[in-house]
Amino acid sequence: MTSTPGDISTRPADAVTTAGTRRRSLLRAAFGGTAALTTGLVAGAPSAAARTGGSARGKRPATPAAALRALAHGNERWRALHQTHPHEAKADRVAAVSGQHPFAVVLGCIDSRVPPELVFDQGLGDLMTVRSAGEVLDEAVLGSIAYGVLELGIPLVMVLGHQYCGAVGAAVHADETGEELPAHIAYVAEQIRPAIDRGQSGPARVDATITAQVRLVTSRLAAEPDLAARVETGALAVVGARYELASQLVHRVA
Repeated sequence: MTSTPGDISTRPADAVTTAGTRRRSLLRAAFGGTAALTTGLVAGAPSAAARTGGSARGKRPATPAAALRALAHGNERWRALHQTHPHEAKADRVAAVSGQHPFAVVLGCIDSRVPPELVFDQGLGDLMTVRSAGEVLDEAVLGSIAYGVLELGIPLVMVLGHQYCGAVGAAVHADETGEELPAHIAYVAEQIRPAIDRGQSGPARVDATITAQVRLVTSRLAAEPDLAARVETGALAVVGARYELASQLVHRVA
C-alpha cells in the first residue's frame, strides 16, 4: 500500500502491550532520547518557521503534512541558494545531548551528491537519515526506519531516489548484458531487478527504473504491518520522491 498525494491509506492500529511499552522505553533510553508519538512536495504558502529554516527547536512538525511542508520549503531554500543551516548553534548542540526529536526519516541512496540534510536545508536533530545504494531494503535498513517511527514517533518516511542513480544503472546494465557484478554489488542489483522498466530502452530505461524503484520500496515499506497501522490512523505517511541533480528539485513520486 503506497501513500499518494492527498490520499494516505489507513488501517486500525493494534493495541500496544505492557511488555511492548516497557521494551520501547528501554530502547528510547538506549538510543539517547525520547519523543512523544503525535499525530514541488506540497502546496501552500510557507509558514514563518519554514521560511527561516524549519521548525523551531522543541516544536517539530508533528503531522505528515507539516513534515512534508518543512522538507518542501527547505528544498526551496536549497535551490535558491538561500540556505539557513538551521540548528547548528552552540545551544542546539548542547540541547542535542539530552535527546533527539527528528521529524522525518529519509531513506536515500548513498550517492555523495544527494545528502538529505543539505538538499532539504535541515540541521542537527531534524532528520533521521538511512542510506543504501538504490534505496535497497534489508533488515538493517528496515530496523533503522522502524526505530525512527515506532520509538521516536516520527510522522513521515520519505523514500528519496535521484536522477542518474549509479546503482540503478548498474542493475539495468547487468540485467541487459548478463555481466557478473563484483562482491556484494550483485546483491544490490538483484534487489533492484524487480523494478526494471522493460518497456523502455537505453537511458530512458534507467531513468524509468529509478522512479519504479522508489515506488517499489515505498510500497514495501507502507505494507510493513507496524508502519501500516500508523498510516491507517493518519499518524504516519510513507511517500516517494525524486531529487533531480540538474535542477536540485525534489518532487513527489505518486
